[in-house]
Amino acid sequence: MIAWIVRVAIVEMGSVDQWKLWIEQEGIMPRTAAVNGLSITQLEQMLQSRRSKLQKLLRERNKVARKLDQLDDRIRALGGSAGGGRARNQQSLLEVIESALKSAGGKAMSVGDIAAAALKRGYKTTSANFRGIVNQALIKDKRFGSAGRGLYQLKK
Repeated sequence: MIAWIVRVAIVEMGSVDQWKLWIEQEGIMPRTAAVNGLSITQLEQMLQSRRSKLQKLLRERNKVARKLDQLDDRIRALGGSAGGGRARNQQSLLEVIESALKSAGGKAMSVGDIAAAALKRGYKTTSANFRGIVNQALIKDKRFGSAGRGLYQLKK
């Protein structure tokens, strides 16, 4: 378990050297034979010291979170979108695709045309590759069938 935690920490830090530097800066020492020689009082003091550092960091994080919430409120007040979250839609992508294909009157449409029709119908997305998302939706959903390479229509 400890080895797994160390591996995760190294990946997060970027390198073993950065991890070792962090260990030194934080005063965290790996468990060695010297720890076995410490008294209960010394171990309790070490534990209390870590708890104190943890509480200080949690207070600092909460303070920063409050400031971020205030900034988000100010951004929303100016009409912006705070947080950069994903777009919310009235209808699911599958419902919008189905609607677009129904309006085509049974004719097959290309993936690009279906994606454009979804956007034209007001579907909001932040995807850099929306066409690919539409393509995957067409492949996976049983309501849609392939009418040729890159062409889809509603199944009859």
